[in-house]
Amino acid sequence: MEHALYDPRFGYYTNRIATVGSGGDFTTSAEISPALAKAIAAWILAVAKSSRCYHVIELGPGSGHLAAAVRKNLPLLHRWRFHFHLVETSPGLREIQQQQTGLRGVHWHTTVQDALAACGGSAHIYSNEFFDAFPVRVFQRQETEWKEVFVQSNGGGQISESMQPLHNKPVSSLWDKAFALGQRIEVNEKIHAWLDQFGASWMSGSMLTIDYGCEVDSLYHRRLHGSLRAYLMHHRIEGSGIYKNIGRQDLTADINFTDLMTWSASFTCNQQIKTQREFLLPFVQKNHRGDAQSIDADGAGSYFQVWTCERKPHH
Repeated sequence: MEHALYDPRFGYYTNRIATVGSGGDFTTSAEISPALAKAIAAWILAVAKSSRCYHVIELGPGSGHLAAAVRKNLPLLHRWRFHFHLVETSPGLREIQQQQTGLRGVHWHTTVQDALAACGGSAHIYSNEFFDAFPVRVFQRQETEWKEVFVQSNGGGQISESMQPLHNKPVSSLWDKAFALGQRIEVNEKIHAWLDQFGASWMSGSMLTIDYGCEVDSLYHRRLHGSLRAYLMHHRIEGSGIYKNIGRQDLTADINFTDLMTWSASFTCNQQIKTQREFLLPFVQKNHRGDAQSIDADGAGSYFQVWTCERKPHH
């Protein structure tokens, strides 16, 4: 998954992805729902007012549409106070972002550590569909034990799976659950490592993360084969199809928000989870199709979660 997404020459995010939205392989709420930018702008105003910190970082800004819309939705009298920083690893997406007229004057960085250094360690950080692009490890329950799913190439472009004994068991809330025989799960220890490094650089501020997934108790309800999947030209691909079109399609898995909260508990406080519907509802436009899709109680409104937290005070 890391090779397919981030290989310097062939990776989907490093060299393949051209845009996000109707012309790309997938669309995010940022492209269809004005309410998202309004809600994030309101959150930024609230946390900045209480902290007097005016540095804002967006992680994985995609097309840049969301960052431009968030800035536009900040009241003009307050907008000049804020310094925006975008963390983007994809050269192609960064080029698209820099063409956004609403992003003049923002600062680009390749890592969150670089962005935080530019902010003196203090910033409010938000992201929309950022963590779901991290590579995962996949495990499957066998009769007496868990085994890890590996992939191998025959040298001719064909990819096959193999089951191997589980070594170096990652930290996760999933191991405490009773799963059916054959259940596949994903553990994103790359996020765990990212959060550890992030916590060492982030000195103060608040964070807001929006992504698909849920807390551990509901994560694999009626999903025996797990959540790992691909997107190509707006088509969802599962099973063996995820091993085709390597580097030419997006790969993703649902987020275990229980793990996010546990892995960051050492440096965060006031953690809260709400649905995207709850977060966006005060800001939706009546009869707006994109807003309606984003708050659909049977779709994106409940499928996407909004996690907020604050940096614990240093003593």
